[in-house]
Amino acid sequence: MKSVWSIALALSCLSSPLALATETLRVFTWEGYVTPADLEAVNKQLAERKLDVKVEVIQPFATGPEQMFDILRAKKADLSFLTLNYIGMQEGRIANLLQPIDTARLKNYGDVNPKLGRVGMGMAGDKPLYVPYGGGAYGLWANMKQLKAEELPTKLSQLLEPRWKGKLSLTSGQVQPNVALAFMAQGEEPFKLNSMVKAGQRQEAVQTSGADAPAQAFLNTLYGQVGEFWDAAPAFKPEHQIVASYGIEIAGLRAKGEDWQLVPFAEGNTVWMDTMNIAKDVSGARLDAAYVFMDYFLTPAVQDRVVNGLSMVAVVGTVKNPLLESNPDFFSEARFWPPYERQADNLMRAMSDAAMKARGK
Repeated sequence: MKSVWSIALALSCLSSPLALATETLRVFTWEGYVTPADLEAVNKQLAERKLDVKVEVIQPFATGPEQMFDILRAKKADLSFLTLNYIGMQEGRIANLLQPIDTARLKNYGDVNPKLGRVGMGMAGDKPLYVPYGGGAYGLWANMKQLKAEELPTKLSQLLEPRWKGKLSLTSGQVQPNVALAFMAQGEEPFKLNSMVKAGQRQEAVQTSGADAPAQAFLNTLYGQVGEFWDAAPAFKPEHQIVASYGIEIAGLRAKGEDWQLVPFAEGNTVWMDTMNIAKDVSGARLDAAYVFMDYFLTPAVQDRVVNGLSMVAVVGTVKNPLLESNPDFFSEARFWPPYERQADNLMRAMSDAAMKARGK
């Protein structure tokens, strides 16, 4: 059965002044990023510019790097919302499907946080393959209806205390951020294994992720504390007082009267950023339309929704950004999820698998 959102989306396309346009810009996005109102606004701009193009959101929605690569390789999408580290994964196979961005064509690009416009993993030479859209942290969120501020852990090591047994919820989907927590708890950089593999220290990386390594011991105990693991999205059940989340669900919970707050660990968080990208073969009027679309998504109205509707961090300085205001170094490049080297990815998955087995003992 179609969702209400899908029906509204279809109606907005039918009522668009460009419903009969001869060309289509196919947008491949994560669910909730592009609303029917966005499509109506962009299509209106295209009509005013006499561009014979209409924008449509394709389905399925984005779910992860493999699926997004398959869609782009099959040339089923013209504009995508890739998570930044996907671009450089597996020797840049997705990067090879994208075209460089001419930022001069975006009048709102000057509002973008300078730290976010030229992150190395998203560059092709001196040209970016992306336009920032919004980001966030893989953080641990506390149910403040059940906890007091003074009860919150301040260091990751405190999550191993008996009082949190069964009251944590972590992801079992993308396990790399869980492994990052284990290294951060040791005072190490979050993606140490990836850095070691990139530096050619492959044997050392194996030893650092071994069964007797401190990070593995921490991960084993941490997994033993977890009441429930989630795959695609956290459930935020009452019995789970601290829940790992990418942050996107928080605004909806707050709208229902719940109070979930990001736990401010001394070690900080790992961060991610979703971006807008243009497929390599997009040209002519569709390319013009892509730039109109991306520029619209940098406007204060959209970026305010990124913060207040999606509980993410906006990428422009024209809206209030609470997480950035409290932590100006939130988007430190060292904390960005990297495009994982294959061996490093395998080692992180092996660490998570070992912790799951230890949990079952």
